[in-house]
Amino acid sequence: MSKFKTWTARKEDLHGDWYVVDATGQPLGRLASNVAKLLKGKHKPTYTPHLNTGDHVIVVNASRVLVTGNKLDDKVYTRYSGYPSGLHTRSLRKQQQLDPTWPITNAIRGMLQNNSLGRQMLRRLRVYGGPEHEQQAQSPRAITFNQKGDIQVG
Repeated sequence: MSKFKTWTARKEDLHGDWYVVDATGQPLGRLASNVAKLLKGKHKPTYTPHLNTGDHVIVVNASRVLVTGNKLDDKVYTRYSGYPSGLHTRSLRKQQQLDPTWPITNAIRGMLQNNSLGRQMLRRLRVYGGPEHEQQAQSPRAITFNQKGDIQVG
């Protein structure tokens, strides 16, 4: 029998830090994958796949996210009511005009697991269209990502 044991995080070991991410000029997909990594807790040495080891993330300036190419007009979000002629489509440009937070939230939701743990992680996300947010009392730290996706707390 080995004397080394695999350490696994328990609920009392978990605590979530608060981070603020500025979406100004960041590509939508890269921003979403980096935020999903923070929400999952994969940046921590205490990451445990079956527990919510992630942090709380606040995304500000969601209306200024960068989208390359013709995606503003070519990317289409669809939903179907289940009835004949019930297919509704909306372009990314139209969706950002109606709710600038929705494309970021939708992209991050798609990068999290599709179960109750993924829903818990998504509850730790707050997205705001402008530069102000309501979580000043939690004293969140500003965070940026470089081109590789490495985290730089500032």
